[in-house]
Amino acid sequence: MTREHEPPNTDLTPHTGSATDVAPLGRSKAKPPHEQTAEEDRDEADWEQLAASAEFKALLKAKAKFIVPATVFFIVYYFSLPLLVGYAPELMARKVFGVVNIAYLFALSQFFMAWILAWAYVRAAGRFDKMARAVIDQGK
Repeated sequence: MTREHEPPNTDLTPHTGSATDVAPLGRSKAKPPHEQTAEEDRDEADWEQLAASAEFKALLKAKAKFIVPATVFFIVYYFSLPLLVGYAPELMARKVFGVVNIAYLFALSQFFMAWILAWAYVRAAGRFDKMARAVIDQGK
């Protein structure tokens, strides 16, 4: 049997940039920054110098100042429900209105608490992003 009777190879894998390239074939523009490798993104900042800068350390401190208390608050609030149900069942069983007791309201409040924390983090992350951009721009 000769090769001329075989169907043409339609596998496009060999024509992509690399084995893990998921970008569409035939891209006419440059790769966006989030797809560039370190070799392709040579104009970036000197990361070692930036990591040692006072501005970067201030950014890390600002992030920790928000994230650590928010995380501690979330963990304490979240685990308060099972602890209170276990150690103060008479309090948690107290009816507020109808058949709704304090435990149900506390459980429902955890959803609102999570949404409020997420909203607060989105606002804080916007400030952190501005600080990070300033640190990177300083290092260029």
